[in-house]
Parts: sequence; C-alpha cells; structure tokens
Amino acid sequence: MGRRPLPRILSSGTAQITRGREIARTAADSATDVLHPLITVSRGLRELTGTARRKWADTPKEKRGPTLFMVAAGLVAVAFIPYGPLMALIALMGAAAWKGRVRTPVTTGPNEAEAGRLQSLYDALVPYFSVPEDPASVFTHGGEWTAAFSDPVFDGNGRLIALRIAYPAYFPDGEEEPRSRIEQLLHAKSGRGREYRFTWDEEGNQLLMSVLPALPTSIAAQRFVTVPGETVLGFTDAGAVQRTIPVTTGEETRDAPPVVWRTGHRSTEPHLLAVGDPGSGTTTLLRSIALQALPYGDVLIIEGSGTGEYACLAGRSGVLAVECALGGALASLEWAAHETERRLIAANRARQGGLPVPDDTRRPLWILVDRPGILGHLAAADGHPDPQELLQVPLRHGRAAQVTVVVAEQFDSLDTLSEAVRTHTRARVALGPVGFGEIEAVLGAAPGTTPTPDVPPGRGYARLGTGPVLRLQVPATPDPYDDATSEAHRRAVLELLPERVPTAPEQRGTVGPPAEPQDPVPAEG
Repeated sequence: MGRRPLPRILSSGTAQITRGREIARTAADSATDVLHPLITVSRGLRELTGTARRKWADTPKEKRGPTLFMVAAGLVAVAFIPYGPLMALIALMGAAAWKGRVRTPVTTGPNEAEAGRLQSLYDALVPYFSVPEDPASVFTHGGEWTAAFSDPVFDGNGRLIALRIAYPAYFPDGEEEPRSRIEQLLHAKSGRGREYRFTWDEEGNQLLMSVLPALPTSIAAQRFVTVPGETVLGFTDAGAVQRTIPVTTGEETRDAPPVVWRTGHRSTEPHLLAVGDPGSGTTTLLRSIALQALPYGDVLIIEGSGTGEYACLAGRSGVLAVECALGGALASLEWAAHETERRLIAANRARQGGLPVPDDTRRPLWILVDRPGILGHLAAADGHPDPQELLQVPLRHGRAAQVTVVVAEQFDSLDTLSEAVRTHTRARVALGPVGFGEIEAVLGAAPGTTPTPDVPPGRGYARLGTGPVLRLQVPATPDPYDDATSEAHRRAVLELLPERVPTAPEQRGTVGPPAEPQDPVPAEG
C-alpha cells in the first residue's frame, strides 16, 4: 500500500517554523541583554520591598508610631537638602541594583560524583574498621561516609587529594601489617599512579591521607651553599627538613629543601651505599658527589661497569685516578687502604706528642666505587682477591682518617656486597621504580609514601642512619660527553669540573693514583 504524501502545510512550513523560532529566541536574548539593568533594579526593588515588609511585621505595635515619625522626619530632611531627592533616588537605585544582582552559588561540599567516590571508599573500609562486638561503630554496612570522613579535597578531575579518616580506637594502628592493608586499599581506591602520604595519629585515632606533588627535576648540578663536610644528595619535600638552600633553575633563583649528608670525624654516617636499577641515577649521584667533593678533597673513582661514565673527571685536579680495569682497581684500593693506615698512624703520633694533626691527614679522601660486584666476579675468575676486601680498612677506620667511601650497586647484585660494606654504610639511598620490599631491604625501613611505577632518573628515597625515610630527587648531573645530554646540563657540569693537570711523559699510561708532585725545578737563564 503506497504511503500518502504529507499535507503541504506540514512539509513546506517546517523550515519556516524553525527559522521563526530562532528569530524569536534571538530577539528574546537581545531584549534580555538590553533590559538587564532594568531587570536587575526591578528584582532589587522587589527584594527591598519584601525586606521592608518583614521588618515592619516584626516591629512591635508600640514602636510603629515612633518608627513612622523617624522615617517621615528623614524624608522631610532629605527634601529640604539641595539635590537631596536626586541623591536619595540614586542611592535607592544603587541599593536595588546591588540587592538584585545574580549571585553565583558557592559550593560548600562535594558534588554528587565526589560523594559517590567517598561512599565507595567508606564501604570498602567497613570490613577493616568494624567488629560485630561494637554496637555503635562508625563504620557499618549501609552507613554514611559523613560520620567517618572529614576535610575531603578533590582536584579538577574529581580525584581525591586529601582526606581525614576517623577510625575506631580498637584498630591496631601500632602494627605494621594492618596499617599496610589500609594504605594499600586507600591507594587503590583513590587512584593509582600518584604518590600518597599517610600520617597516622595514634592518640587521636585519625588517619590523614594526602597526595604529594612531584619533586622538581629542573635542578641541575651547581655550587650549592654548604660548608666543608656537607654534601647535597638531592632535594625533598618542603616540610621534611628544616633547612633550605638557594638553587638556580634556568634564570630563576629560589629556595629548595635539600637532603644534606654530613661526613668527617664527627659524622655518625661516614659512608654511603646507593642502590638502583639500570638508568635509575646511581651513577649520576656519584658524579654529583664527586663534583661537590673536589673543591675540598681528593677523589679516587673505581668504575666496575667500564662504560666510561666518569671520563670527564679523568686528569682533573684533585682526581687521583679513574680506574676501569681490574688491575688498576686493585692497585688503587690497596693504595687507599695503606693511605688510611698512614693517616691513622700520623694522627696518633701527633696527638701523643701534643702536636697538631698534619695537614696531609686533614684533607678529605673520597673513594667512589661503582658496581663492585662486576669487579669481584672478574677477580674470582682470575684468582685475585675481591676488591671489596680492600675496602675494609677505609670503611672501618675512614671516619678518623677523613676517608669517605661511597658504593653504588644494582638491586640484582645486592648479594655480592661484602659484610663490611653492608655494616659500615649507614647512609643509604634507593633509586628507581621499586616496591616496598626492595626499599625496606636497603634503607632498613619502609617509606611513609606509596612508590609510583614511573619515576624520572634520580628519583628515590634516602635515609641517613636511623633518621626518617625522605623522598629524594638527585640534581641532574649527566655525562657531558654523552650525545644525549642537553646543552644546558652539559655546560652546568663542565663549569664545575676542575682544571686539567698536565701529565708528565713518563707518567702516561700508568695505573693507580699519580705520584706525589715534585717541587718545580727553576729554569736556567
């Protein structure tokens, strides 16, 4: 059966009707814009009239007569003042315009989606914070989140930034395992990929969860404002330390909170162990330490990987040697052990004789060992002793002899570290995207934050002795000879390098620390 055509008025008039509606809507919007001041004043006059009526209704009957008399007297006074009625009219219009303005509503709490997130988080915490024996538990199935949560803060995407949780007093907040379960649950429900800090208030039975901002990676190698014996390992959160130092990022100078490692005979953490995965920034950390130590002491570098990451330091003033081969490493470490013993004997003799300590024993000596496990494997294959055995004397007696040892190794080679290295390196650094177990194995304590899977190079945690675990971002100190290094970072490292020391022809090709400098021979004529 054929479809009958639509009436002419319906088929041809649809476009005209739509166009007419658009013209009417445009005219209405234009009229609203033109008449907006009049509409605002009218709305204000209506609200002022309503306010006056409520005031008059609330006024007692015995006071209405005096009130009318005061109002009439005021009107008469305004009428006799020059330009009084005009000024009164202007004031009335201004008050009406202010009263009739459109006010933007202020959001006083979470919206519907944010409240749904909080309710979901509350329901997930009920099995952990409730027991059947508690008849008045704050966490109950079917309960409201407002009874346990306070001060929620959300970002622009509706994700939690901060939240305070009031938990029952019988929760075992002093045990590590229950606390870890709660932290993992909050981390999963609030959004992964961010770093959270959990602050437990055992006395008040409250848990504060906050999202930490990313540490800045724009701080490059530079001369930091420190005294001799202080080394800046990196930078941390503003509230974690009680000190700031000025740093330069580009053309801007600002204050940043550093992680300062103190060495010397008064230090309780005279040696450092840095652990990380490939590309995590352990070599960058050792290079940064070397550049900070050279103005005040001598540096001996042992590189087990043999990749030439420290070639920029070879032949520089204050750099005793940069050894990559097994023979040179053994010779240099043997010399370092004898030098430590010599310093101890010389200082002991001076103290026994009532004399000041010789100057050659006061100058700090830094021994930087990168990847000693590789050298130990090569030494075992060739029948030589492990180079880490030669580090026992500097590690045991280095604090009294002004000798500091810094060892860098990877997580998969931690079992190759000797007992002396594990025992005497009380300053620890863990870099890279690692979990709680690896960080706790290196630092001796778990961090108070949740590690993230993706971190920039040089990002990790540091712990000095028995102190707290601090977030750490190592200053960018790349190899200036690497083609992938940016020009700004290359210039920053090259400006910190000491001058090159001219090598005598008979000393070229030698292995180990250079010979003692001889007094210059005066030229004839």
